Amino acid sequence: MKLNLKRPLAFFDLETTGTNITTDRIVEISILKAMPDGTEEIKTMRINPERPIPLESSLIHGIYDEDVADRPTFKMVGPELAAFLENSDLAGYNSNRFDIPVLMEEFLRAGIEFDIENRLFVDVQNIFHQMEQRTLKAAYQFYCGKCIENAHSAEADIKATYEVLLAQIERYAGADFEDKKGHVSKPVKNDIEALHLFTNLNKPVDYAGRLVFNEDGIEVFNFGKHKGKPVEEIFNLEPSYYAWMQQGDFPLYTKKCLERIWIRWNSKKQAAKQQQAAQNREQKPNSQQPQQYKKPEKAKPVTDDMLELLKQKFNQ
Repeated sequence: MKLNLKRPLAFFDLETTGTNITTDRIVEISILKAMPDGTEEIKTMRINPERPIPLESSLIHGIYDEDVADRPTFKMVGPELAAFLENSDLAGYNSNRFDIPVLMEEFLRAGIEFDIENRLFVDVQNIFHQMEQRTLKAAYQFYCGKCIENAHSAEADIKATYEVLLAQIERYAGADFEDKKGHVSKPVKNDIEALHLFTNLNKPVDYAGRLVFNEDGIEVFNFGKHKGKPVEEIFNLEPSYYAWMQQGDFPLYTKKCLERIWIRWNSKKQAAKQQQAAQNREQKPNSQQPQQYKKPEKAKPVTDDMLELLKQKFNQ
């Protein structure tokens, strides 16, 4: 079958030095870009992470320090990757929680502009876990009846992920899904926007899960003492929390999202101050306005009775 696409859908997979979104680096990236006309483009490259690759990571993906010693750094290949992914929606296996945040960290660290605000994201793992609860290897076997050869190679994994999504769409076409609130829908269909909604149930703001949208579409903290509380509400009560996060060990993209909310909050705060000042000016009389001259009353003429009263008063 062919994906119903309005624009390219880029499946991508990363092999990294580890699993820490903030500190680990990419050593290999593979992208399969599915085009609306049914054609496909694949780009795979190894990247020098500019740091040693831990042995435990090398044992998983098979990439060692000597394999990337003469490869370009991310800063060198980043512009090419950004151009290749331009105007594409993104898809992967566990991509919302790992691959997208790691990729964003690399772009931000290298100072390369890569906007993800208006893209759709399809996480194939979320479809699988919500419908069947398995791993990529099991998903490939379950949906496609195949075993992954050369597993944990980025290119092998991403090709398997692509095939799994196609099989999932066929398998679950018209299938009911009941969410935790009892709502029944048919979410798995050959429509990238519908798959985006189904695989992004947690509504992350920063894709590292530190900030999420609540049911009202408001950004809230998703960790620590302020978990579940609106970000702007905490800025009002504890503005130093912003500085603590910006100076802390949080992903760069989390900090960028937090900064965007901070700027918006500050703008609203300043607008409220200006509005209050304008209201105060309207209520207070203008002291600089000249006082209106009041003509003195004309003196009454002196009568004999008045003179007699004065005489009696001072003679006593």
